[in-house]
Amino acid sequence: MIDSVPPNNVSDARGYSIFFSYARDDQARALVIIKLIEQAGFSVWWDGLLEGGERFSRTTEDALNRAKAVVVLWSKTSVQSHWVHDEATRGRDRRILLPLSLDGTTPPLGFGQFQVIDLATSKMNVGDVGIQQMLHAIAVLLGEQRGSPIARPIPAASAINRRMAITAGSLAILAVGGFATWRSGIFGDGETDNRIAVLPFDNLGGDSKYQYVVEGLANEVRSTLSQNGALQVIGQASSEVFARGKDDAVAFAKRLGASFLIDGAVQIVANRLRVTIDLIDGATGVSRPSRTFEHTTDNILAVQREIGRAIAAELSSRIGSAGSATELIGGTDNVVAFDHYLRGKDLYAHAANELEEREGVAQFDAALAADPQFASAHAGRARALASVAAGYGSAAEIKSYNSAAIASAKRAVEIAPRLADAHSALALIVFQGELDAKSARPSFNLSRKLGEGNAPVLARFAAFCACTGRHEDALPAIKRAILLDPLNALIYRILGTVHFAAQRYSEAVAAIEEAIKVNPDLPETHSRIGMALLAQNKNQEALKAFERDAHKWSKLAGIAIVQHRLGNRPKAKAAMAALTSDTDTVSFYQQGQVWAQWGDVNNAMEALLRAFSQRDAGLIATQYDPMLAPLRARSDFIHLLKSMGFD
Repeated sequence: MIDSVPPNNVSDARGYSIFFSYARDDQARALVIIKLIEQAGFSVWWDGLLEGGERFSRTTEDALNRAKAVVVLWSKTSVQSHWVHDEATRGRDRRILLPLSLDGTTPPLGFGQFQVIDLATSKMNVGDVGIQQMLHAIAVLLGEQRGSPIARPIPAASAINRRMAITAGSLAILAVGGFATWRSGIFGDGETDNRIAVLPFDNLGGDSKYQYVVEGLANEVRSTLSQNGALQVIGQASSEVFARGKDDAVAFAKRLGASFLIDGAVQIVANRLRVTIDLIDGATGVSRPSRTFEHTTDNILAVQREIGRAIAAELSSRIGSAGSATELIGGTDNVVAFDHYLRGKDLYAHAANELEEREGVAQFDAALAADPQFASAHAGRARALASVAAGYGSAAEIKSYNSAAIASAKRAVEIAPRLADAHSALALIVFQGELDAKSARPSFNLSRKLGEGNAPVLARFAAFCACTGRHEDALPAIKRAILLDPLNALIYRILGTVHFAAQRYSEAVAAIEEAIKVNPDLPETHSRIGMALLAQNKNQEALKAFERDAHKWSKLAGIAIVQHRLGNRPKAKAAMAALTSDTDTVSFYQQGQVWAQWGDVNNAMEALLRAFSQRDAGLIATQYDPMLAPLRARSDFIHLLKSMGFD
């Protein structure tokens, strides 16, 4: 048990029907509650004589095994205690858990299936509503019928917090009926929704040096499950919005539209890796008993695959799928390679500067040095190289970086022809890096076919279709991407591009505003709203939008255009001067937009041709950009479009 003190120096667990668990910091209030339980005639076992290292002595073990009810006092302190978690798990798995909340703290995931009795405002006397409810619940668990004051009517809403979705009667049913196993319980006998979310795993040790492993495991389990066509796996960005300790599991599942949540806790001690998984019903918060996977750290791949197989097999059986995912396409059996791969992915996702971006490339290189056949590492390296080129490469470096990225992506495709991410990475780099829409088209189309369950793949495909005039293909793809990753701001920004390219400017503004709601810090959003407003001749509104944007090139170009329209020529020229004076970056596309809107079509074409020579990725918008409308009849503009593979 956790930090607690037994009555009368009792060390023998026999004869005690209630096991009481709490944290030592909560001892003073816990003793009051224990006394109230004893005064009601129940026998309580609580252990304070044992030292910390003896907590799971034979006596404590015996008390847990013999108890008819395990009462757990949750608090800000106890939710951090491994002892409380262990004892609560014992009670949950034996279906005899009764959770109390001392300060309004929500129990951790995995314990949301029980009614929580909130004692945060309790008067801690026998007449208190919360205390009555606790005593009544204990009586139900022990199968007793008691009179006043325990059975006295309790106002329905008096002691209910946001976790209290199950009534005391339902609690009794759960206690008597028990929990289901993976294959026969919370899923029911009929058809179930196949929509699941893998929550960010908890790093129990708290050691930041292992955080990339914890995050990587969750992501790889997510990727493994997404290979199963019968499962609809919610994307990483949306799943990772979950705030442990703050968000309610049922409310979060409802927000995502998920029928099931998968939560995990990872503990790494010495060379041992232990992963505990909870499968949670999104509608009720009911969780099956936790399942634990344990290996040495050099068997991390075995853990990942075991978890993926177990979850996929169970969910597949529930929804009538004939097969289940067994391994991640494009993976590796080399633990060293996998470790470097996880480090590379972590750096790619969280890099805050050029050094970290380049270190990400180096980690993918190390992964491939350990296993040259690791297709996912080739694809990751391709994206990382392209990111370095776009963010930090000089005009001279961009071409060489993109060439190296394409080579990596092609190698990934060769090794794993069914890896959707590899085809998507190749297509994206060919399109944005080489400005070759025609060559990118087959890879994009194949990525769409293979990536039905991959939100980023679908979003990239949708953006490509929008840029190339395939509006009938773009909208369904981006809508499915949103379905899979509904809290991903970048995908809403791409939805804005899809609408903008189809000249649905009001819808474009609405989509980008939604992106801002999801992530107010997402770059290059306000300038996109500004362009949509310019297309509708809403100049004053557009100016306000541009002034709010932090993206230098787009902001300056927008201001130069709108100030010119408003007749403020000095301000327009000042913005253009700032744009053209930045010789360290490639902003020729934005310069072309400004010249075109100013009516200087010759300078506009010169800027676009210079942009093409330097492979400025902004040119992917050339076909639909309303700012370039004055150029569309020119033969050199038409030739430019053909040079980029636009039909």
